[in-house]
Amino acid sequence: MKRLLRSAALAALFATAAEAQTPDARLAARVDRVLAQTPLIDGHNDVPWAIRERFDSKMDRVDLSKDTRALPPGEDNPPLMTDIPRLKAGRVGGQFWSVWIPTNLTGPEAVQVTLEQIDIVRQMAQRWPKAFEMAYTADDIVRVHKAGKVASLVGIEGGHQINASLPVLRQMYAAGARYMTLTHSANIPWADSATANPQHDGLTPFGEAVVREMNWLGMLVDLSHVSEATMKDALRVSQAPVIFSHSGARAIADHPRNVSDEVLALVKQNGGVVMANFAPGYASNAAARWASDRAAEITRGNAPPYAGLYIGQPEKAKAALAAWEKANPQPVVTLSMIADHVEHIAKVCGVDCVGIGSDYDGIPGAPQGLEDVSKFPGLFVELARRGWSDADLAKLAGGNVLRAMRQAEAVSKKLQAERPASNATIAELDRPKP
Repeated sequence: MKRLLRSAALAALFATAAEAQTPDARLAARVDRVLAQTPLIDGHNDVPWAIRERFDSKMDRVDLSKDTRALPPGEDNPPLMTDIPRLKAGRVGGQFWSVWIPTNLTGPEAVQVTLEQIDIVRQMAQRWPKAFEMAYTADDIVRVHKAGKVASLVGIEGGHQINASLPVLRQMYAAGARYMTLTHSANIPWADSATANPQHDGLTPFGEAVVREMNWLGMLVDLSHVSEATMKDALRVSQAPVIFSHSGARAIADHPRNVSDEVLALVKQNGGVVMANFAPGYASNAAARWASDRAAEITRGNAPPYAGLYIGQPEKAKAALAAWEKANPQPVVTLSMIADHVEHIAKVCGVDCVGIGSDYDGIPGAPQGLEDVSKFPGLFVELARRGWSDADLAKLAGGNVLRAMRQAEAVSKKLQAERPASNATIAELDRPKP
């Protein structure tokens, strides 16, 4: 009897405590339960390049096990947005680490630098094994997350990194790459970028062969950064779900890096996933216009040859830019605006179609409320406040990406049973027509 009374008293105490919670606290508790069960998988983080650029790839010069905000930020760069304590606070369970390299690196040099970047990701897992573990499949992600670690995956951010070679593509997969963005900010010989003037009207025949070989491998086709024509060509060719590792909704912010409603409808048919980006210039039309105006102001002061108002006078140019920035403050971009992108993608493409692709440490700043990797849960709390169910929050967190990966793995198994690897070359497939 005493035991029953004690149990009833405890139940009443817990009920009273739950009632005493604020609405936000209750939502946060819901989100915490969701992220304990489903790995939060971020589609894009650029800290490997930050390690190369700021610390000369020397892992003994950066300790991710501690708060990295105290590290030297580097010229024209903010403090790092990523470290292990903040990843834990952000409940990150899976991370695609971008092995981006600049688009002006091409040929064999691009291949070498990409492999060096993949090595940085591997070194991260080796140096901090209690926090990171390499992952190569959907099941790996689930297993590593259950072990309390961040499942670490590799994403190549540009087709220039394979030097137009299907054998190199396959070796990148063997080295651990599980997605490849078909272009970065510039066109490549076989695909058009979103931020360059059209050259191929999408994919060339060799570009289509790259997509087919990625399907054969089980490597996700990433359509962030590519032109709309390239998106449509890849969606037509791909037999497996595609991803957009870090892109927003163009109906919310009309930037070519974002995804139109027309393409979102195609992604729904494909079973792909669009992972909402946090870059302020892609999240807000006002922020994009401000960035464009600021770039124009910089050019006005420094345009070569001889045309800039302050050419050869760096101190005057710097002062003029500071005065312009004071008169034209940067528009504020907020967590709520990112939630608007997530909701629009889910509305047009379906809740099975949306994910998270932050672009942390690849962007100069982040929205208020999403300043670094510790802030992910706040976005889920905002969506829960807007009425999202736990099941839908779990899909957004990582369920959709896991499903797409498993489908890509199944397509790969089928295709490999049907044919050997392709040795087609760009010279053969993209030969000028007579």
